[in-house]
Amino acid sequence: MSPISPSFSAQSLTCHRGGRTLFRQLSFDLAAGSLLEVVGPNGSGKTTLLRILSGLRTPDEGRVLWGNQPIAEAEDDFSENLSFIGVQSGLKRELTPIENLAFSLSLARTSRLTPEQALQALRLCPFADIPCQRLSTGQNRRVALARLLMLGSPLWILDEPLTGLDTDSRIDFERAMFAHAEQGGIVVLTTHHPITDPQSALRRLELV
Repeated sequence: MSPISPSFSAQSLTCHRGGRTLFRQLSFDLAAGSLLEVVGPNGSGKTTLLRILSGLRTPDEGRVLWGNQPIAEAEDDFSENLSFIGVQSGLKRELTPIENLAFSLSLARTSRLTPEQALQALRLCPFADIPCQRLSTGQNRRVALARLLMLGSPLWILDEPLTGLDTDSRIDFERAMFAHAEQGGIVVLTTHHPITDPQSALRRLELV
């Protein structure tokens, strides 16, 4: 994995869906250490924006840059430095948490934690050997977040990462998210849960 890029930028993004404009000429620039929360009512385009930022959807206008390069041109470098969590956890349900993390680790070039350390960070060790299809929604969400912590990709794009988590798990993940930014990471997320930000580091982008 290459060193983190100095910036992650959106330039004049416009997106239309179903005959209406979700957002128009949307721009921002995030340096290393930035946290950006995308907020807005249901249907305002939050998930669509995150999919565009992740390269999973093409905007109708504008572009997304990783460093100074459009993500379509920086495809390999961008994908190696990105961790995306969508509404679905993206786990192999027939595998256990430890098997899911071991599989993800086998595909990664580098990692920050071992699978065991990542599970421990989110208090998942008692469930390490239980197939994910037998775990609750919240427990599966924690496994997906453990994978995020394990890989330690510089750029995190997260769609409702706190959904299904209990209070202690949300606190654990918030701490990990702010620690990631303090270490030079970049985080873009949506969430319906208020985030406690003791350092006032979190920026907000509102869609209407």
